Amino acid sequence: MAVACFIGLRSSSSFSSSLSKHRPTETPRWPVACSPISSSSSPSSSQFSLSPLQQTLTHIHSSGVIACLHADSAELAMEAANAALSGGISVLEIMMSTPGVFEVLQRLMQEHPSKVIGKISQVGTVLNAQDAKNVIAAGAKFFMSPAIIKGILDELQDKKFLYIPGVMTPTEILSAYNAGAKIVKVYPVSALGGLQYISALNKPFSHIPMVASQGITIDSVREYIACGASSVVLSDAIFDKEAMSQRNFSAIYKLAKLAASLGSKAVERRRVLQEQDLF
Repeated sequence: MAVACFIGLRSSSSFSSSLSKHRPTETPRWPVACSPISSSSSPSSSQFSLSPLQQTLTHIHSSGVIACLHADSAELAMEAANAALSGGISVLEIMMSTPGVFEVLQRLMQEHPSKVIGKISQVGTVLNAQDAKNVIAAGAKFFMSPAIIKGILDELQDKKFLYIPGVMTPTEILSAYNAGAKIVKVYPVSALGGLQYISALNKPFSHIPMVASQGITIDSVREYIACGASSVVLSDAIFDKEAMSQRNFSAIYKLAKLAASLGSKAVERRRVLQEQDLF
């Protein structure tokens, strides 16, 4: 399950000292990715009046891409996350198996006081209602799971936190939606048929926002969004395994920049097409 966190979390002194030992004397400063401001991607006055849950949904819809990060150490997670955020990624998922995951989130908030505002950092994987309560208490705004956890759906009814359950079949999509889910994650999408499967699901369920997850490449982002996905999850496509093992953060930055750009363009294209359909 993935968790979005905007609130700083208490870091342990051992974590802070551990990061300091490994941090280079001069941290690389990545150039900030800029894109043309559009109504679909930039905050508007009306957006600030939305509820926290609706704001989170808006971030997901307007991003097009959710970057999913797993690292073997807190220090590696920090460097890779910094590269991806600087490359333009606006929704970042950090897997819970990453050491010091909550402290990493806090550090990201501290080091990106302006850039992380409006960006969504998440933590996964949570598989029961108690875990969900724990991550919410730590400052979560939303989280995802690979399957539908009914206890979590029941627990979060009428609350300000967004839960994105994992679904495979039309029955699961409808069941999750009827149980209160505002958006679902189609997983594992590549194994289920990829683009053709998302397109087929979108026909009867165009009113239900879907995140496509698993095995998606950067060059297929546009097609997934065109076929009906609200956003796509990219893991190794951005946090390339070889780049991570070699600590090649420049490569991660470039992949993130490309993914963010393609996601933004795909979302804008979807918006234009939707407007044309209204007339």
